[in-house]
Amino acid sequence: MHMVTWLSVIIFDTESNVVTDIFAKFDKIVWVIWMKYVNANEVLPKELLAMIQKHYDGGYLYIPRKDSRGVKRQTDYKKELEKRDQCIFLMHLEGRTKGQLGKIFHLSESSVRRIIAKEKVKHQNMREIIEQILQEWGMESGQIVQIYPSAWEIDGSYVIKKYDDREQMERNSQIAAILSARHIPVADVVPAKNGAAYIAHKDTYFLMSKKLQGNNLSDRKDRAIAYKMGCAIARLHDAFLQCEKEMEFWDNSLLKEMKGWVWETFTGQEWQMISREEYDKAVIELETIYDDLPKQLIHRDVHFGNFLFCEGELSGYIDFDLSQRNIRIFDICYFLTGLLSEESDNAFTQREWLASVKSAAAGYESNNPLSAEEKKAVPCVMECIEMLCAAYFIRVKDTKRAADACQILRMIQNCEKDISKQF
Repeated sequence: MHMVTWLSVIIFDTESNVVTDIFAKFDKIVWVIWMKYVNANEVLPKELLAMIQKHYDGGYLYIPRKDSRGVKRQTDYKKELEKRDQCIFLMHLEGRTKGQLGKIFHLSESSVRRIIAKEKVKHQNMREIIEQILQEWGMESGQIVQIYPSAWEIDGSYVIKKYDDREQMERNSQIAAILSARHIPVADVVPAKNGAAYIAHKDTYFLMSKKLQGNNLSDRKDRAIAYKMGCAIARLHDAFLQCEKEMEFWDNSLLKEMKGWVWETFTGQEWQMISREEYDKAVIELETIYDDLPKQLIHRDVHFGNFLFCEGELSGYIDFDLSQRNIRIFDICYFLTGLLSEESDNAFTQREWLASVKSAAAGYESNNPLSAEEKKAVPCVMECIEMLCAAYFIRVKDTKRAADACQILRMIQNCEKDISKQF
């Protein structure tokens, strides 16, 4: 037989400190604490209160005290949103429409519009500085349009770029001058009124150049464009050999990076995103052939944002900030893996991407044949590039992009033989 127990329900009024003992029929002990409540109308915004009432209307609702873990989760989420908003703003500057951005980030166009407007406000102070220093070039404040987080178009004819590193700016300018002398289409530097190549403002440096014709958006799936990109990379590599004769550059090594800070990053993360087996396979293969791979000055940041096209033809190269001596094959591998990072309804399928790999390889070799060792190394170099990207994003705590790089890595791993067939 089920025994029913009569137990006391204790009600304690914190206002009057009166304890009332009420008898009720229960199967277990129940403690009810009668505490002072606050009217939600006094503390919550009307919009939030209306949302709560849809789920719970007209009763008492306990809201737990926030703890440090909750604060950390909110902070991490806020950082992720900030990175997302910065990415949206950058892609907007590169030419994506609000509709395209909405599809990529699963947002309404009005939300995208609001994010872009907010990001523009952050850059307003720099715009005001640019308006002032334009006088150093004898220009009145004309139409200023931001085209990149660190670059602005002036009156549709010039581009002014901001640098925090003076040596980097001077090297970029020097490279452009050498390439221009060899009839490579790069932006010509516009000297200031006093003849200086750049203008310093506090700890920031500004370089003005003529605006190149063309834009940085092309049909990424167009095999003809992929072929022309291959040609453009090869032509730039040939011109870079002349730059090496005239100035010194930083010697870098993809292999040393993989065995250095990339290794340390994955080890520190206890191989959560990249397995030790995945790392070892690519790096050991790269190490066996690395000494035989041609090395020279490379661009290091090859993508459609830095190679301009006008009416389907290459019209110019920009942004040599990361240029360094490294394995030559890095540039074409970086460009091809970058195609896979496109987040939209028009993202590459594996078959479409392999077709672009074949076209870009053919374009490069029509100008500058690849060695047998380079062709053999392509898959493992691509894999190392994606691991390098993943490690970088782990370090800056951008978990989404780190995960995206890991996903691209595994796609490449699954079609290594197909990639090799395209070269």
